[in-house]
Amino acid sequence: MNYILKSISFIFHPLIMPLLGVIFYFSKSPRFIPTEIIQAKLVSISILTIILPILIYYLLKTIGKTHSIYLRSAKERILPLGLNCIIIYLIVKRVFPPSEVIELYYFFIGVLLSNLTCFILAILKFKASIHMIAVSGVFMFYIALSLHFGININGTLALMAIITGAIATSRLHLKAHNYVELIVGFCIGFLPQLTLLNYWLT
Repeated sequence: MNYILKSISFIFHPLIMPLLGVIFYFSKSPRFIPTEIIQAKLVSISILTIILPILIYYLLKTIGKTHSIYLRSAKERILPLGLNCIIIYLIVKRVFPPSEVIELYYFFIGVLLSNLTCFILAILKFKASIHMIAVSGVFMFYIALSLHFGININGTLALMAIITGAIATSRLHLKAHNYVELIVGFCIGFLPQLTLLNYWLT
């Protein structure tokens, strides 16, 4: 059981969540988007949200700014979160500007707001769960897309609810967070996506 719960935290790592949101959008969108464009966007997002943060982590570890991939202390999170905010801003400006894919533009605006909130809380020495921030933001985005496109994805939403619960259980079991940090993390991820629906949901 310990191995399973630990694996959940790695399988559903926060770094992969934005990519899952983008993949889901392209798989469900009724709009015609050339395959070449989709592939280019997916490669860009993979590089910017997964590969680049990993490289930055190892750089920070090399120069002694981080000590563990788990970023156990709030202080240790400040610099990685700040750099990640810059990366997300670049995605908003260059990869998904509002003139191209409005849904993904606001999805990443929500991701940026969540990251900024987590960054500010880290400065204030509060360690919100980044795992919960990531999964709850994507969960809300899936719900919004089901309403926006008028599609039935109840199975996917049920699976996301199970995954969210499994991640929370995993983080508690590993003593990475307490209940308050998990709940705050969930709200930080969920609420920006919910609030931004006013700008694109029709």
